[in-house]
Amino acid sequence: MTNDAAGMGTLRTHVEQVLGEFVERQLPSGGEPEFRPLRTAADELLAGGKRLRPAFCYWGWRGAGGTDEPGIFTAAASLELLQASALVHDDVMDKSDLRRGMPSAHRRFQAMHEKSGWHGSSAQFGEGAAILLGNLLLIWSADMWRASGLPREVLEAAQPLHDHMRTELMCGQYLDLLEQAHGENTFESALRVALYKSGKYSVEHPLRLGLALAGRGLEPWMDELCTGYGQRVGIAFQLRDDILGVFGDPAQTGKPAGDDLREGKRTMLVARTLAAASAEDAATVRRLLGDPALDESGVETLRRIIGDTGALRECEELIGEYLGEALAALEAAPVTPEARTALKELAIAATSRTM
Repeated sequence: MTNDAAGMGTLRTHVEQVLGEFVERQLPSGGEPEFRPLRTAADELLAGGKRLRPAFCYWGWRGAGGTDEPGIFTAAASLELLQASALVHDDVMDKSDLRRGMPSAHRRFQAMHEKSGWHGSSAQFGEGAAILLGNLLLIWSADMWRASGLPREVLEAAQPLHDHMRTELMCGQYLDLLEQAHGENTFESALRVALYKSGKYSVEHPLRLGLALAGRGLEPWMDELCTGYGQRVGIAFQLRDDILGVFGDPAQTGKPAGDDLREGKRTMLVARTLAAASAEDAATVRRLLGDPALDESGVETLRRIIGDTGALRECEELIGEYLGEALAALEAAPVTPEARTALKELAIAATSRTM
């Protein structure tokens, strides 16, 4: 393994190789010309990302005694297709223009419609095509998982966990829509959305799948590790995402500065802000949050209020607390020494975004 965080360079190489080979089999680049835009959109979306989910799956596998065999890289890489599906659908629901510094899928298809001078609404075409692309990626994720090459009995043992992960993700997406529709949120409700929509399928469930695949089922200590380490890293991961969505560098996030504010994201950071703000500042937050025309001045106003209320500091402190609890749970788990080191590095990198 390389000496970067948890050998991510080597892992990325394996993941990207099997992803490329799989997508080529599903939609050959020389196939029907009408399908090429779908292939291009999928290729560009899959080319980015931190590969966190495959990493947690892989090191769960290694932590329970699994060895380096091709099947685990393929099974772990299938989680990138699930992630890509969620991102495409998320961008449609949030009406996001950019993803990883490039036009989001629905904007890409909308532009294709406009350039071609086709009939009907270009926006409706773009959203419809993106939904279908997201569905396609979701189907491919399940196909790649089943065709990973791991023994059938191993996959069957982990299948209920795989199914549960996908169900929770979809329920989390619904909770996110519901939270924004309500227009009011508490830290607890925002935390619930974060866990279901992101935290669980980003860390806890990939780790759980890797452990189950290697152990052909979950032992009690594995479940304790997934909760004590996986859930806490997942929450800290989402808290970091909340902060980056407001204060992040567009070169790092791939989105315009303050885009989460324009989209009206009811995050844990926003919940902390509203709970601590004066009546005047709270009214300002409610007025500006979710305004798609929010300019830089409005973004700076919201940033100032978030800072003044102490919400930013509190969320940074919470990240540290969750990370500390996660590392303590990891230390107590009987994982292999190599996996313990890698999972520690992954937790630190994921919650500080140094990857």
